[in-house]
Amino acid sequence: MKQKNGRLVVLVASVAVAAVVVGGVLAYRQSPKQATAAEAVPLPGQASTPTPALTPSKTPVVPPSISPSGKPPSVPSTTPSSTPPGFTGPTTVELTVSKLPKGREPQVPYLVGREVRGGAGEVAKVPGNGSIYAVGRLDPYVLAIVDKGEDTGTELVRFDGYSNDVRRTAGVSSLVTTEDQSSAAYAAARISSQGSATKGATVYAEHGGTVQSLKVPNGWNVEVLAYANGKVFYRSGETEQSAWNLYAWTPGAAKAVLQKVPAPTAVSSDGRIAASAGLINNTGSCSTISEIATGKQLWRTCDNLISGFTPDGATAIGGPAYADGYCSLEQAALDTKGGTLLREWKGCFHQMKAEDDQHMLMVAVASGGGGDPGTKSAIIRCNITNGTCELATPISTDVPLSIGD
Repeated sequence: MKQKNGRLVVLVASVAVAAVVVGGVLAYRQSPKQATAAEAVPLPGQASTPTPALTPSKTPVVPPSISPSGKPPSVPSTTPSSTPPGFTGPTTVELTVSKLPKGREPQVPYLVGREVRGGAGEVAKVPGNGSIYAVGRLDPYVLAIVDKGEDTGTELVRFDGYSNDVRRTAGVSSLVTTEDQSSAAYAAARISSQGSATKGATVYAEHGGTVQSLKVPNGWNVEVLAYANGKVFYRSGETEQSAWNLYAWTPGAAKAVLQKVPAPTAVSSDGRIAASAGLINNTGSCSTISEIATGKQLWRTCDNLISGFTPDGATAIGGPAYADGYCSLEQAALDTKGGTLLREWKGCFHQMKAEDDQHMLMVAVASGGGGDPGTKSAIIRCNITNGTCELATPISTDVPLSIGD
C-alpha cells in the first residue's frame, strides 16, 4: 500500500501561526505551521509565539507569472549548480495569480466552501454550519474535523454525503490519511473548559471498518503526522511547553515507540526520514532532515521551515523560516538528498501540499487579504521541474479554500 503524508492535515496549535476557519492548520506552540485557508482564526486552546508580525500589503504587488505553456518571467535566477538534471527555468518564480492559465482540478480531496471535492469520491457537503478545520477521504466516506460550536471543542465527522450514516468522534484535532484512501489516523487531544490544552490524548487508527486506539495519558499537544508502512507516527510533548518527541505506533500494540528525531514537523510517506524544527526564535527557525531509524542528521536549513515531503520522498517542501503574519510570502521545494533549493515561488500563500511527486498545490491570494471582504483566492498547481503554474480552481471571492488528503 503506497501511503502518503506529504499531504498532512494538521490541526494542533503552532508557534507562529494560527489555524484557519476552513481546512486550516492547528499547530501547537513548539512548531510554526502555515495557515491553510483564506480566513485564519485560532482554535480553542491555541497560542502563538509573540513574534513581530510580517504582514504583506492587502494586495500583493507581483510581476506576471509563468504558465505551463508560456515562457518563464524575467526574474533573477539563483539556480544552484547542483540542481538535478532536467530542471529548467529560474529557481525563483514570482506569481501573479490573476494571470495564470486554467488547468485541471486538484486530484486530491479539497474543500470549497462546505463542499469536499476531488480524490476518489463524489462531491459531498459537510453537515452543519460550524467551521471546518480539515478534510480527507476514507474508503467511501468523507472525514471532516469541525467546530462543535458554543466553546465545546471540535469533533471528527465521518459521513458518505448521501445517507444518514454519520459517525462523530469528540475532541479530534489532527488527521492524516493514506494515498489510497484505505486508512486514516487521527488524534483527540484534551481541551480544558477554558479552551486551553491539557495533558492526555487518544490516537486512533482506522482501516477496513475497524478502529483501534492508543491512550496517551501523559502526552501534551499530541498530533498525528503520518500513517506510513503500517505505523502511525505522532508527536507529543512531555509538558505543555516542552518540545515534541516523535513516536511510532503499530495499531494493536499496547504502546508506541519513541523515535530518535526531536521536534518533528513532518514524516515521509515511507517512514524513513523526518523533518524537525530544532531551533525557533523571534527571528526565524532552522529545520533538519534526519533518518528516523538512526537519528542521523542529513542536512539543515535556516532558510525554510520544512512541513512536508512529496510522496516519493525526493522533495522536501515548506515555507519561510519566519512564519508569521497574514500569509506566507514564499513556498519552496528542496532536494531531500542534500537540501538544494529546487524551486521557490513568491506570492501570498495559505497552504502548500504535494499533489504528486512533481506538482505542488497551493492556496494563493489573488487580491485583497487580511480577512477583508472582497479577498480573491484560488488553489493553484505548480510544477517542480520547470516552475510553471496554473489555476486548479477558479479565482473566487470570499470563499474559503483548503487542500485535504
